[in-house]
Amino acid sequence: MTLRTERLRTLEQVRAFLDGNEPADFELADRTSAYAFVRRTLVRFEYHGLGRPDKGLVKRFIEKVTGFSRAQVTRLVRQHRRTGSIRDHRRKPPANAFQRRYTPHDAALLAEVDEAFGQPSGPATKVVLQRMHEVYGDERFARLASISNGHIYNLRKTRAYRTGRLTFRKTRPTPVPIGVRRKPRPDGKPGHLRVDTVHLGDRERRKGIYLINVVDEVTQFQHLGAVPRITHHFLVPRLEALLSAFPFAIHAFHADNGSEYVNGRVAELLNQLHIGVFTKSRPRHPNDNALVETKNGSVVRKWLGHVHVPHALVPRVNAFLHDHLCPFLNFHRPCLFPTEVVSPTGRVRRRYRQQDVTTPHERFKALPGAEAFLRPGVTLGALDRLAAATTDLAAAQAVRRARDELFRAIGQAGNSAA
Repeated sequence: MTLRTERLRTLEQVRAFLDGNEPADFELADRTSAYAFVRRTLVRFEYHGLGRPDKGLVKRFIEKVTGFSRAQVTRLVRQHRRTGSIRDHRRKPPANAFQRRYTPHDAALLAEVDEAFGQPSGPATKVVLQRMHEVYGDERFARLASISNGHIYNLRKTRAYRTGRLTFRKTRPTPVPIGVRRKPRPDGKPGHLRVDTVHLGDRERRKGIYLINVVDEVTQFQHLGAVPRITHHFLVPRLEALLSAFPFAIHAFHADNGSEYVNGRVAELLNQLHIGVFTKSRPRHPNDNALVETKNGSVVRKWLGHVHVPHALVPRVNAFLHDHLCPFLNFHRPCLFPTEVVSPTGRVRRRYRQQDVTTPHERFKALPGAEAFLRPGVTLGALDRLAAATTDLAAAQAVRRARDELFRAIGQAGNSAA
């Protein structure tokens, strides 16, 4: 570089050099030599005494030879004017830097888990990472298995994580003299269900389908079903199928004040299934049905959004829910379970501890005398085999693939209808 450029002594020679069609075929060895070249060039052409056009000419010359940006050259010129020299002021790494524990590969792996699970909370993500290493023996999760909740959020801010990632209302009630108006009291026993309906969306004045969301209060076992309309003809058979899908006996049924559930047909169905307790939410007590409402947002909207689904695709939606989404929710998706703590003043507070984050299946198994709650013909061994058939991450990725296929079918149906 020195031999090629030091011979340029006048501004006319520099202008001829810049007007040439040939690109610069040399490069600087390192930043130190580049800074030395900039300083020599400024001194040689007496830069600070030049007029504005000639200063611009010298700057363009430095940019072409060094490859520095216009802003960077301006900063170097300013430094030379103030101090008479050009030095590298970049921060040097500390002599005894902290060793980085989590690599960009770990951040990308966390992004893969969040993409598959829909970015759950920190405690739930921590359990997934632990299970992938300890339960399924995936050595890729060896470091992430011991990560803290706080550092999960730190990794989510890194560039390696963001490179691997992409990222929704409620219903209203009415009064009917059916059901007991009180809060459910499960007393730690499974089989106390909460139910709600989610409307996926309309399109050009055409009503979309509805999802029935049924959640067990104690274990958070969850089953979903789709119906084209919330009339008795469609809703009651689907509701019966969902209630029969739970592995344990059903003892109570709770709904808000929606007329699709608080009616004689549903009450008759509950009597046929020997479900003796039918409760409904109290006015000005939004927490009575809060569990299923939160599942509407964290599960239904997260996985299915607000997309309009034509009625003709209800069987396909039910196949996706039954074959993919519900098994994933019950056997592979960690949930947060509260622990009630009584304060010195007597107030009961709920605490969500890390050791209480687990899947609905594991929560059910941990109940005292869990086998006594099972339906006839259902065993814990059979449930364990369903849970061990695939890993948490593989199950989440399978649900995503199935959902993408479902969305493509929905898009094709919408285009053909349009």
